[in-house]
Amino acid sequence: MKTAVGVLASLVLIAVVSVVVVLHRGPGGINLPALGPECTVSADGEVTLDSAQMANAATIAAVGVRRDMPEQAVVVALATALQESKLENLDGGDRDSVGLFQQRPSKGWGTVEQIKDPRYAAGKFYGALRKVKGWEKMRVTDAAQKVQRSAFPNAYEKWADESRVLARALLGKATGAVACTVTGAPALRGAAAAAALMAGLKLDWGGKLDYASEETAGLTVSVSNTSSGWRYAHWLVSHASATGLERVRFGNLEWHAPDGKWQKVTTDSGGDNGRVVAEVFS
Repeated sequence: MKTAVGVLASLVLIAVVSVVVVLHRGPGGINLPALGPECTVSADGEVTLDSAQMANAATIAAVGVRRDMPEQAVVVALATALQESKLENLDGGDRDSVGLFQQRPSKGWGTVEQIKDPRYAAGKFYGALRKVKGWEKMRVTDAAQKVQRSAFPNAYEKWADESRVLARALLGKATGAVACTVTGAPALRGAAAAAALMAGLKLDWGGKLDYASEETAGLTVSVSNTSSGWRYAHWLVSHASATGLERVRFGNLEWHAPDGKWQKVTTDSGGDNGRVVAEVFS
């Protein structure tokens, strides 16, 4: 009887793990791991990522904007990170490779601590890509390979479609395109959550950040046009899980953490194209 109970318990555990650890298919049929709160990006295609992957993708895009890189550069960077790490900030890899782009300290990319910083790693990638003559006219995989010098030079191309979807959304060229569902207790609350959001915005966007004001209940980012508004709105939602973000409003749409959807709001509670309003859990 004890043996039978033990076997049954093992089978139940296996079933539970099988349910929790699922794989989601991107537009090209590529499996993307989703082990936590999910984010769905819809912009002329659809990509599903977990919250950590989504935050890293948003940071890579923001650093590209900060460095005045064109959209195609962001596509190449995202495709490279998807291939090298599945957009996960890895502690290790092949030989001494670490981080989102699996950059190697022994090859002059920086120290382990530096490379493990997604902003630093993305900046180094863009800096190297900028030096590649004619990269703008290359296939995604060829431009990435010029920087990475991988043993699998054609592997980056399979992520090109997913990367274009992500880049379009994160660069503000799609409306309400990043939808993340965040459940459970907030990571942070109140002033601590607002401070974390503001610190992340400043680190990712630098001098490209429009005027932003921090309050106990959240923050407000003034924007000059709709595209920049959606860049910040999508960045905020992408980083919601780790910051205690509860709600984002821009234009006539509002995102709410528990249901993860963008929905229309009334003029009294939203409808402002000149600013992005972020509210944190109190």
